[in-house]
Amino acid sequence: MNISEFYPIYLQSKNVVIDSRKIKQGSIFFAFSGDNYNAAEKAKEAIDKGALAVIVEDENYFDPENNIFYVPSTLVFLQHLSILHRDQLSIPIIGLTGSNGKTTTKELISAVLASKFRTQFTFGNLNNHIGVPLTLLSITKEHEIAVIEMGANHQKEIEMLCEIARPNIGYITNFGKAHLEGFGGYEGVIKGKSELYNYLIKNSQTILVNDNDAIQKEKTENYSPKITFGTIDSDYQFEPIYKDHFVGVKYNNTEIFSNLTGKYNYDNISAAVALGLHFNLNIDDIKTAIENYFPSNMRSQIQKKGNKTLVLDTYNANPSSMLVSLENFKSFEGSKTIIIGDMLELGEESLKEHQTIIDFAASCNFDEIITVGPHFKSVYPSVNAFLNTSELIERLQLMPIKEQNILLKASRGIALEKIIDFL
Repeated sequence: MNISEFYPIYLQSKNVVIDSRKIKQGSIFFAFSGDNYNAAEKAKEAIDKGALAVIVEDENYFDPENNIFYVPSTLVFLQHLSILHRDQLSIPIIGLTGSNGKTTTKELISAVLASKFRTQFTFGNLNNHIGVPLTLLSITKEHEIAVIEMGANHQKEIEMLCEIARPNIGYITNFGKAHLEGFGGYEGVIKGKSELYNYLIKNSQTILVNDNDAIQKEKTENYSPKITFGTIDSDYQFEPIYKDHFVGVKYNNTEIFSNLTGKYNYDNISAAVALGLHFNLNIDDIKTAIENYFPSNMRSQIQKKGNKTLVLDTYNANPSSMLVSLENFKSFEGSKTIIIGDMLELGEESLKEHQTIIDFAASCNFDEIITVGPHFKSVYPSVNAFLNTSELIERLQLMPIKEQNILLKASRGIALEKIIDFL
């Protein structure tokens, strides 16, 4: 099947899916297969469920009369289809990457822009070599702007995603100690994330810069066009404000409070406000959009449970985000327990980074420190160090936590959210 021949079929479709459970009338189903699973076996069933077409990489299921088409690689075909579709789009595409805060920033920016424009954005964290093409293919002629999150854990991934999405505006939230194993250390993180800058500069596109970030400022020095925020010399200057553990920004005489905890979210909110102002949104509309955004994805989320306050930040963790979470939680009034889980993909730096976190946590004088995972257990020889969430749940059933404030922070693979019902 040829991409240009298939494109008219795509234009007639309702959506593009890679999960057969999400097929509906008018879907295009890309049958991705794994080592132990042949999704092409679902091709006929997909058509029966109303799929407009199915793309398979198993010639045995090729059936053009039923719109089941064979390609050598479903992934390559998906990517090339999205590139062809990108060629047809004339709307602004905003690309985001960074070590921490990508998804929160993407959602804040999208919320702000949606108050004026018909906005499409990355759903959840579909930010990889499959998710970015799917996001592009979800953009229709009705949309006026799009925000695309780009994630990576190796060199050259952001470069590849940029060649697919071709953003007109780009922003790197920060450079932190995330995916150190894949990137080859902190300098590798900076190099890998900066692939977004490389693309934007090469193609004379706009860069959003936080002037309070020394790396961002140095990497974009003397470059134009760019949008800047953060200092008195920036295009937009904000002040951080706080109320009941929630962070906000002040712009001129307007105070904007978010429903996010943590001063580290100040930069994320500032980026969203700056882009809103850049696109000529009214500051009151920006304020309404941010104040009406409620996190529900275990990122910087506060949840009341009885007389307890839970700070839920269990979607991901690395040394940089863990430190700022602990620093923020330290400021909470009342008794405090932290439950922290292993930080994954740190490679040779793992032992040192977990020890650094334990040492910092100990210096904060929390009422109780609880850890989950073998990495923390190896540097924290305590009865409060558990190998997994199941062990911790058994302890919580026997000895409930009495402290008023509880922080949950861990990498996604620890699944720390499983313990919430037992707090």
